[in-house]
Amino acid sequence: MSNLDLAIIGIYLLSMIGVGIYFSRKNKSSEQFTTASGQIPGWALGLSFYATFLSAITFLGDPGKSFGSNWSPFVFSLSIPLAAIVATKLFVPFYRNGEAISAYSHLEERFGAWARTYAMVCFIMTQLARMGTIFYGLALTINALTGIQMEGIILVSGLVIICYTVLGGMEAVIWTEVIQAILKTLGALLILAIITSQISFSDVLAIGQRDTKFSLGSFSPDVTTSSFWVILSYGFFINLTNFGIDQNYIQRYHTAKNTQDAAKSIWLCVLYYIPVSFLFFFIGTALYAYYDINPALILELKQQVALEKNMGIETLKVTDYADRVLPYFMKTQIPKGLLGLLLAALLSAGMSTMSSGMNSSATVFLKDIYLRYVRPDLAPQKQLRVLLISTVVMGCLGIVFGISMIGVKSLLDVWWKLSGIFAGGMLGIFLLGFLAKHVSNTAAKIAAIGGVLVIAWMSFKELLPADFQSPLDAKLTVVVGTCTIVGLGVFVQFWLKKR
Repeated sequence: MSNLDLAIIGIYLLSMIGVGIYFSRKNKSSEQFTTASGQIPGWALGLSFYATFLSAITFLGDPGKSFGSNWSPFVFSLSIPLAAIVATKLFVPFYRNGEAISAYSHLEERFGAWARTYAMVCFIMTQLARMGTIFYGLALTINALTGIQMEGIILVSGLVIICYTVLGGMEAVIWTEVIQAILKTLGALLILAIITSQISFSDVLAIGQRDTKFSLGSFSPDVTTSSFWVILSYGFFINLTNFGIDQNYIQRYHTAKNTQDAAKSIWLCVLYYIPVSFLFFFIGTALYAYYDINPALILELKQQVALEKNMGIETLKVTDYADRVLPYFMKTQIPKGLLGLLLAALLSAGMSTMSSGMNSSATVFLKDIYLRYVRPDLAPQKQLRVLLISTVVMGCLGIVFGISMIGVKSLLDVWWKLSGIFAGGMLGIFLLGFLAKHVSNTAAKIAAIGGVLVIAWMSFKELLPADFQSPLDAKLTVVVGTCTIVGLGVFVQFWLKKR
């Protein structure tokens, strides 16, 4: 990388810290740190949600998937409007009308402390998995461009995120995400413009159609593979989790000036994200066409991956290097200066999700652990201190998770599996309490135990004998887990009442 590129990246990182310093003058209370005192306009909150959706997993994982296989993961994006309908009609008014900032205090009121604790633990594990996946994605790209060790990249970028999140609180998080949302979108458009300046759209369409790259998956009712209906169901339930029980989103509902702005922000997120998600999948297909026309230009990447995997280049599969194609293209084909801008866009893709995750995880620690079990009478000023310390701790844990994920095969596959494991139980308990008002605490406990067993059976089937393994696609874990908890809870309550 040139000095100009490095200077652009340095300026970007310093500007993010500058935003944190600017908002630190207002960050004097726990309310300001967690909800920005409810003064964020709806359009900014919509861009903040959009920036959270458009993480480094999207930036690298979506092009990697469409390069290595087809567009079937795009069906996940098509499910978001379905979840948005439910969220704006039910979830947003529910949380805005309640006083509690924590999404999980409602579960204690409904079922008891065990439900709150279980959902809170699932949320924190989800955030750590998300941060670790994104840290690894950032490190993978920057390592390909600079040769700097991945561990060092994860450490430095993590410290920068911790710095501006601690300094500025939720207000700094949201306004940096507004900047980052614009940067990421411009970066995607710039990448596509550079690719299509070297090959035509007609070439991309012709090669993509020839190799069925635009396929959305099988439309048959097959639940053993990642068919269209499996991914649509997975996406709907995951996005219900995002909008309905994920503290990362619930907390930001409280930053809006009113309920209407909070609901509008969700639809703005949908409006922004679906076209840009389409754009990233098209970039992956365009890269596939580009290297199909110019196979010699990707030979160096194939040789490098084959050497790392200690295998012959002729036995290398396209999925072995699909996630690394976009960083490789940036390294070899992007002009000086523009590369720095694109890398800043990629950094912004990772930082937006991780900063909000750190802030919301710190809020959960304060509200659901410290004030609940340690010091219920903690003074407001000391609450802010706990928030700051827990933000740093969560950031450091995210760094550790990121380093531990170095070497995974597919960013998107890893994230989808981890999110499916943790989301099923959270959403199931929440919907059971939200929709089935008559279900008792005893029935809910039995349902939760049954749901956890089903989730474990589907998630770790490789540990079981072949005859006992789940035949269902792993993406259905969140679907089956959620439905098991809700259905079993209603059934057990009916049985108890009948007895």
